[in-house]
Amino acid sequence: MENSLVKDNPLFLPLNKDKTVYDGFITVQDRDLRMRIVLPPDRQLKRAKLHCCWQLRHLLRGYEHIVKQRLQQSADLVSFILELKTVLEVGLKSHPECRSIPPPQYYSQLISEMETLGWDKLLFIDTQFRTLRLKAEDSSARQHILTIKLKSKHPAEAPECSADLPVPLALTWTAQSTLEQIHSQFLLCLQSLAEFWDVLDEIDTKTWILEPEKPSRSDTMRRIAIGNNVSIKVEVDPRHPKMLPECCLLGAEHVVTPLRNKLNANMHLWNPDSSVLHNLRDVLEIEFPSPATHEKSDFNVECGICYSYRLEAAIPDQVCNDPHCGQPFHQACLYEWLRALPTSRQSFSIVFGECPYCSKPITVKMAAQKS
Repeated sequence: MENSLVKDNPLFLPLNKDKTVYDGFITVQDRDLRMRIVLPPDRQLKRAKLHCCWQLRHLLRGYEHIVKQRLQQSADLVSFILELKTVLEVGLKSHPECRSIPPPQYYSQLISEMETLGWDKLLFIDTQFRTLRLKAEDSSARQHILTIKLKSKHPAEAPECSADLPVPLALTWTAQSTLEQIHSQFLLCLQSLAEFWDVLDEIDTKTWILEPEKPSRSDTMRRIAIGNNVSIKVEVDPRHPKMLPECCLLGAEHVVTPLRNKLNANMHLWNPDSSVLHNLRDVLEIEFPSPATHEKSDFNVECGICYSYRLEAAIPDQVCNDPHCGQPFHQACLYEWLRALPTSRQSFSIVFGECPYCSKPITVKMAAQKS
C-alpha cells in the first residue's frame, strides 16, 4: 500500500513512524491541494480526521457527506485518496474558476498594468484576482462600469469584457494588450454613444417615463406619457440617435388616431439637427407633461381588474375605446377576464368581448407566453 500511495501521491507523506499522520499535497487536474489525514492507532479510516486547506474545503462544499461515506467504506488510504480525487474532479467541473491557478507572473503583470492605468479607476476586484470592474466617465460626466474577466494566461488570452451599453462591446485584444489600452478603447466607445445618451437624458428629465421603470444605459426604448392613458413608445437608434425613431402610439383609438394622423402628416418636418424631444413636440403638435407641470401619479392609473399599476413589469396599456369610459387594463388581466366570459369570442390570437366597466366592445390580443 505504501509504495502505491507514494507513487500516486509523491507529495503526500507520513509524518511519524507509526504512519498515523499524513500531510502534504494531492494533485488533481494539475492543481496541488494541501491536506492532512490523522488516523487512529489502529489506522482504521472510519475514525480518521481529515484536515483541508481552504481551497480544498471550497471544492468539497456540498460533497461532505460523500467524503464521509468514502471514509467509512474505503478499504485503505490509497483507495480513499483515489475516491477523493474523483469527487474533486467533479467539484472542479462545477467551479471552473478553480481549475487552474495563474502563475506568479500573472499577478505581477496585473499589478503593473493597474499601476499604469491608475488604481483610482478600480472599483472592484474579486478574491481570485480574475474579475475587475473599472470605472469610466464620458464627455457628459456620466459614470460607466467596464467589467473584465481575466483568463489565467493573461495577457496571452483575451479577457471577457462587458458593460451596460445599447450596442455590442467590440474591443480589440492582442497578446501585447494591456488594461490601460482596453480602458482607452472603452472610453472611445462611450464617446461614440454620448449623443445617444444625451438624447435619452433629455427625454428622461423633461418628460414622464412610464417604461422602463428604471432605465439602464443599454435601454433604447422609452414610453413617454402624453396624457391620461395615452403614451408614445419610441425606439432610439444608438448609432443615429437624432434620426426619426420608431414610434408607436398607445391608448384609446379616439385619442390615438388624431395623433397618428399628425405624425404621418408632419413626418417630413423632422429636423435631425434638433433633439428627438423637440422634434416629437413639433411633429405631434403637443406639449409633453413634465415633472415641472405634472405628478407622475397623474399617469399611473391602476388596472380596472387587478387594481394595481404594475403587474410584474407590465403596466395597464389596454384601454377601453369608449370616450366616456377609457378604463385601462393590463393585457394579461383583460385577456383572462374576457376568456372566462361565455359571451366572448376568439379569432386567432384576438379575443372580442365587452369592457368590464361600460360593457362596450373591447378587444385584446392573447397575452405572450413566458418562455
